[in-house]
Amino acid sequence: MKILVTGGCGFIGRNATDRFLGLGHSVTVLDDLSRPGSEYNLDHLRQSARFEFKQGDIRDQALVAGVIRQGRFDAILHLAGQVAVTTSMVDPSTDFDINARGALNVLDAVRIHSPDTMVLNASTNKVYGDLSDITHAESELRYTLPGLPDGVSEKQPVDFHSPYGCSKGAADHYVIDFARCYGLRTVTFRQSCIYGYWQFGIEDQGWVAWFIIAHMLRRPITLFGNGKQVRDVLFIDDLVDCYLAGMQRIDAVSGMAINIGGGPQNTLSLLELIDVLEDLSGRPVEREFADARPGDQPVFISNIQRAAKLLDWRPKVGALDGIESLYRWVDENPGLFQSLQRTAATVG
Repeated sequence: MKILVTGGCGFIGRNATDRFLGLGHSVTVLDDLSRPGSEYNLDHLRQSARFEFKQGDIRDQALVAGVIRQGRFDAILHLAGQVAVTTSMVDPSTDFDINARGALNVLDAVRIHSPDTMVLNASTNKVYGDLSDITHAESELRYTLPGLPDGVSEKQPVDFHSPYGCSKGAADHYVIDFARCYGLRTVTFRQSCIYGYWQFGIEDQGWVAWFIIAHMLRRPITLFGNGKQVRDVLFIDDLVDCYLAGMQRIDAVSGMAINIGGGPQNTLSLLELIDVLEDLSGRPVEREFADARPGDQPVFISNIQRAAKLLDWRPKVGALDGIESLYRWVDENPGLFQSLQRTAATVG
């Protein structure tokens, strides 16, 4: 296949592109290289003869249309986006332009120039809002959802909180509606917390990787709230498996929203991850507490039964095994993360 990956020099994009290339597909990446670490990923991907890079901004409608018109792609994996709730609170207009307008640029270009191209969109569990209508219980180290043992399903009404939730939610619904109105083959994956190799996590996004990196760099970790917030976590290799399944079965899932996460078997609270890190490193994790962030879900666990049924997909990497693998990888590459932290501080 010929595949376009927007935001392909990011964490998920690098891993997905790497897999696609390894399977013999030709991949074009569109990325503006604005995120620290993207240049490392680009250097790696350029080693493949089947890789092509186009630098540009997803907000540039003419550029996006030109790439899609000329590319004749079989599939587009849309990953490019503004990824932090906190950033959206400071600058909601830019957040909208990147997430909502950027996704619409992709979809409209496909509608006009390449209607046979399938589109897979990376959405978020944040489209479900703060889940304040769902009763949760509290134990010593975590919140739980006693009434939803299988997690939150796609039947849960969307309830966008924060500008980020609104912009990603708008993109999520545009993807669904372009299948309904124009007959495009699209699917939106409402992803939970993804972690893995080549994730240069920061405090505002990529919390599993950030906890590991901060601990390695001997920096304090700030817990927003009491630390009992729970998420289901998914290792990057499992996510890419899902993308491949989505491409193979696009006709079965076109026009649908599908939850993708670790599910009830792969959950962690912030405090529990700190305990894991202390066991792995043999030293205490320095921590601080701050007020909870607006719209933060006390607990989110994906119900992934729709993905299991329609895509024959399930996570293979357990949370503890995946976190240990990522910890070992970060520990073996200290210079990379120290350099990136200096770069991020200079950019900021």
